[in-house]
Amino acid sequence: MAGARFYERGDEYFTHGRVEKITESQGVVKGTVRGTRSYHVKLWLEDDEVVYSCTCPVGTDDLFCKHCVAVGLACLSKEPVKAQASSRTTKRAATMDDVRAYLDREDKAVLINLLMERAQEDERLRERLFMKTAKKGRQGLNVATFRRAIDRAVDGGGFVDYYSAYAFSQGIQEVIDSIADLLKEGYAADVVELSEYALQGVEKSLNAMDDSDGYMGGILDRLQNLHHEACTQSQPDQEDLAKRLFEWELRAEWDTFHGAAGIYADVLGGKGLAVYRTFAEKVWEQIPQLNPGDPDRFTDSQRFHLTHIMETLAKQSGDIEALVAVMAKDLSSAYSFLAIADIYKQAGKDDLALEWAERGIQAFPERTDSRLREFLAQAYHQRNRHDEAISLIWKEFSEHPCLEKYRLLKTHADMAHQWPAWREKAFLVIRDHIDKAKQADKQQRWRWESQPNHSELVRIFLWENEVDTAWREAKDGGCSNALWSELAAKREQDHPADAVWVYQNQIEPTLGRKNNQAYQEAINLLKSIYRLMRKLDRREEFDIYVACIAGAHKPKRNFMKLLNSQKWMQ
Repeated sequence: MAGARFYERGDEYFTHGRVEKITESQGVVKGTVRGTRSYHVKLWLEDDEVVYSCTCPVGTDDLFCKHCVAVGLACLSKEPVKAQASSRTTKRAATMDDVRAYLDREDKAVLINLLMERAQEDERLRERLFMKTAKKGRQGLNVATFRRAIDRAVDGGGFVDYYSAYAFSQGIQEVIDSIADLLKEGYAADVVELSEYALQGVEKSLNAMDDSDGYMGGILDRLQNLHHEACTQSQPDQEDLAKRLFEWELRAEWDTFHGAAGIYADVLGGKGLAVYRTFAEKVWEQIPQLNPGDPDRFTDSQRFHLTHIMETLAKQSGDIEALVAVMAKDLSSAYSFLAIADIYKQAGKDDLALEWAERGIQAFPERTDSRLREFLAQAYHQRNRHDEAISLIWKEFSEHPCLEKYRLLKTHADMAHQWPAWREKAFLVIRDHIDKAKQADKQQRWRWESQPNHSELVRIFLWENEVDTAWREAKDGGCSNALWSELAAKREQDHPADAVWVYQNQIEPTLGRKNNQAYQEAINLLKSIYRLMRKLDRREEFDIYVACIAGAHKPKRNFMKLLNSQKWMQ
């Protein structure tokens, strides 16, 4: 269930005593595992299959994680109690089922005292009891109690660090559980108010915590879903709801109620949507037009949110020209033109699509969006304007002479049956690019990156399955370590000596990293060298080579352990 990697890590956690608080009740095993933080695991059976959950990021992706392995091993490790030699037998330890049986028999007053005593020490339990009490008052639901519970849950008491984020988020989830129960009990209107109040608090909390694992994102989604369901049940005033949703979506830092016009269309109805549209259009009129060369639109969050709102409304109306009018208010990037061209293309208006794509290229002739060039090139091909199409793609290749653009150039040149001529030109550009990079490198006093080499030519020839040509380019001008490895693997069969030479050149840089992973990689390289030298009948030479490696790296004890365990060392 776990796979080798998760099982191995889980076994380590169990062996080193990282599993705590193992309990079993009504067929459910619960355990806590200490890692970088504490994670909570549940294991149980359904239809004779193991079902599981864990609060770690891997567990929330429904994988049987190392923490589940650790708890499972801890559970299995518990040996059954054996009878002692005396006439008396050792009784088993009490379980949670025994506790339930005891509570069933105990006097109510005793249980109340136990619960009250515990609530004085446990803040979360105390809040749960407050909220349960707030639903049973003579004057109906006490919303103020729930507001207070929300305030306490979202108050981190300062900055909430990474290690505290899970526990903090769980406290908020418990309050949301109680709010969700209200919806089931018929308090839909109150849930609308409380979910909005909680959203405000959660948004504020996000600015004062490290939520790297994304716990709060799930909380925001849950509250918004709860809010929509409560609105569906309670049917609040449509105009008032439209105003609140619009104002929230426009200012939301965390995309709260993003796309509300579409999501809440069933609740807002025609009346609410009309009000929503009125608010949006009024602000939209104040948004300035952006043209090529104007500042990037993403520096203005209000423009971003409002543009999405207006696009949503336009899509609901089904009016393509209205949608284009919204999108055309921001022509500050080449992509803006592409997006409009694509809208027209999807609507079957190819001439308008071509017009907008050409306008985009005219506005951004240099270093433009590659997708715009490809879009326009495809449009030209469809009109048998192949030379214009290839000219566009050639410019893209010239700006970025790499394998990806080389393949793109071939695709378009093939459409016009002109690939051989363009291929020759492409290699001239690549070699010229490499020569210029080498000249520039000679003039640099400080080098922060690797020296220019023939890696791109090697990649291209390998893609074309011209392995011998790729090998010559690598030998002449060098290439990356990954490409050397790929070349060696491809030459092992027919040119094993070349592969040996590559692997030997990689041994020292690999060992120079001085960590266990590097040592294992070096052993794998030696295994390949051993196999190939045997094939070449050079076994004695291999023994001398390994002895030299061992002598040079004797202080690396972990590497030496791995080396001495190999069969050629026996």
